[in-house]
Amino acid sequence: MDVLAADPNIGTDASYRAGGIGVPVLLRVVRSAPDRLGDAFGTSVIQASDVLTVAIAVLPAVEADDIFTLGADTLTVQHAERDAAGIAWRVFCRR
Repeated sequence: MDVLAADPNIGTDASYRAGGIGVPVLLRVVRSAPDRLGDAFGTSVIQASDVLTVAIAVLPAVEADDIFTLGADTLTVQHAERDAAGIAWRVFCRR
C-alpha cells in the first residue's frame, strides 16, 4: 500500500480531519472515481463517486463525516470499510 500511495502517478497528497475539525493529518491516498448506477424516479442515473484507499497503518480509524481535502476538493466520508487483507481502508466519500 505504501508503494502505491508514494507513486506520483497513482497516489496523491491529502489532508484528513476527524469530524472535519482539529489539526489536519497530512497523508498520501489512492483516489478513484468510479461511476455508479443509481435510480431516480424509475430512471437509471449515473452517479459520480469518490473512493479513497488509505493505509490503516497511517490512519487507524475513519468515521462518517470525517473530511479529506485533496487539492481544491473537499470530500466527506460516508462510510469506510477494511479491505480483505486488513491493511487498507476503502473510504466512500461525497463531494
